[in-house]
Parts: sequence; C-alpha cells; structure tokens
Amino acid sequence: MPLRPHASLSTFILACGLSACGAAPADKPQPPAKVDAIGHETELMRLTLAADAVRRLDLETYVVGGAQANAFARTVPGEIVAAPRGGGLPVAAGTDLAALAGQQARADADAMRARADLKLAEANLRRASGLVDTEAGSIRARDEATQQVAAAKAALAGATGQRRALGPAVAGMAVGGAIWVRAQVPAADLARIDGGAFVSVRPVGGTGGIMARPVRGPATATPGAASVDVYYAPAMRAGLRVGERVLVDLPEQTDSGAAVIDVPASAILTDINGGEWVYVETAPRQFERRRVEVARIVGGRAMLARGLASGVRVVTAGAAELFGTEFGTK
Repeated sequence: MPLRPHASLSTFILACGLSACGAAPADKPQPPAKVDAIGHETELMRLTLAADAVRRLDLETYVVGGAQANAFARTVPGEIVAAPRGGGLPVAAGTDLAALAGQQARADADAMRARADLKLAEANLRRASGLVDTEAGSIRARDEATQQVAAAKAALAGATGQRRALGPAVAGMAVGGAIWVRAQVPAADLARIDGGAFVSVRPVGGTGGIMARPVRGPATATPGAASVDVYYAPAMRAGLRVGERVLVDLPEQTDSGAAVIDVPASAILTDINGGEWVYVETAPRQFERRRVEVARIVGGRAMLARGLASGVRVVTAGAAELFGTEFGTK
C-alpha cells in the first residue's frame, strides 16, 4: 500500500534528526588557576589555585611572627681605616700613601727641628738668668731669652699637631696598628641609628660578625653619596686590613615593645623595578601579592621594615611560580 504524503515527510525528518545527533560533548576541563582583579591597588591580582595545581607547585607556607626589637638593624657599607693618633685623622684606602709618607717625613723633621730650637732657647735662657743673678748680664737679655723659649714652645706645639693630624706612620699600618671602622650612614637615617650601641662588622659576603664599639671620630662625610661617617673600634683585629670593605649592621632606635617582622628570605620576590613583594595566603588555595620593604637579610632571614603584620601566612616555596602564573595570564 503506498505511503501517504504526510507520513513520508515525517519519516524523512525523523531520519535527519537521528543522523545529526551524536555523542554528547565532553565537559571543558577546569583551569588550574583563577585570576581576579583586586580593586585596592593597580596591577594586583588574586590567584585561586586548583587543588592539583597546589600539589604540582609543591607550595610551602610560613606563618609570620615577630622578632625582638634589638634584632632590627640597618646594614650600611663600611671601610677599615687606620685609627688616628691623639686627635688626628684616620687613614683610608683612598689616601695617596706615597704622598702621605712624604708629608709625614717632612712633619717629623719639622717637629725634630722645633725640639732642637726649644732646647737651644732654654739653654740661652738659663745662661741669661745666670748672668743676671751674678749681676754680669742685663735683664733685657733675659727677657728676650724668655720670649725665645715661648716662641720655640709654640713652634713645637704646631709641628707636633701637624704631625699628629697626618695619622700613624704609613710603614706601620700593616703590622698591628690600631684600626677603626668607618661606616657610611645615609644622612636621612642618621637620626634613626642608636649611636651608643655596639655594632656588628662582617666581611662582604661573609656571615661571621665582629662586635665594635662607637668611638668619637672626626666629622667627615661623603657629599656625593649624601652620607655621614660614623666610626667604630672593633673588639679584635681578626685579620682585617686597612682599606678592606666591610658591612656594618647598625641597631636602630625602636620602642621597647615594638616587634620586627621576620620572614624567610625565600619568600621575598623582587620585580624588574626593584620592588619587593611576598605572596600571602588569604584563604585555602587563594593567594595575593603584597608589597614589603626589606630592612636587612642575614642568615637566610629577612627583617621587614613594613608591609606585613604578625600572623599572616606567606609563601616560602613556589612564590616565583605564583609570580609567573599571575603575569602569564594577563
């Protein structure tokens, strides 16, 4: 029996629909990280990692605590200088030692000449005084001899002071002479330094420190670097040589109850502009980048001047990967 026209049309449409239908498409895979903008600072994002992403990155975190107030110090460059003698000037590496040795030799000769003149003037005074006592000489000659002694003493004082200002002899600087440490403190930070406290002196690239006490040195400075020189005397020489560059850890003046934030140095990230950052875990698998200011890094620990509060959790392992995730998704 022939099919009716409407039945044939229904069969054709049903066949076309069945041929167009296939297997249901698979669900889109979940991204490993979700990046949300944070409104309180430009170019700052919030990272939300998937659980498997956290496992792959092998992230480690650390709960920030407070350090003791006396642990807060500022590290400045320093130089070992030859300690002056009797109010003179210290001798640094930048001094022309050949010219200094010549000046010292001339000053020594001037001092010796002044001593000889003083001895001669004193002998003349004794002779003139003896003649006056025996009524064989004039009082005027004795007065002139007295003035010559006074002039010779003044000349000797000037020559001795000039020699003292030239510091210790160049020949003896390397064989057990007294040394000082000249610390170059930025003028803006001078008021924050505890001037009466002992400091730690360590070689550049070294870890061990030598304690040094503050001493009264000359009022020297480096105008080009806007720094003021502060002097310290090490407790021991410990192989330090004149001209050696060192690092000086200067304790800052802080309140007795103030705490300094202390974090592992591996948590610190530095961007291309020199900015210092850490990643803070604000919620499970959720991280935000925070700006910090590092005061000093010693022994793998970073002392922060500002930027974090005690009790927050920072990323110590995998921070660089979070940094790359944040900027790689923009």
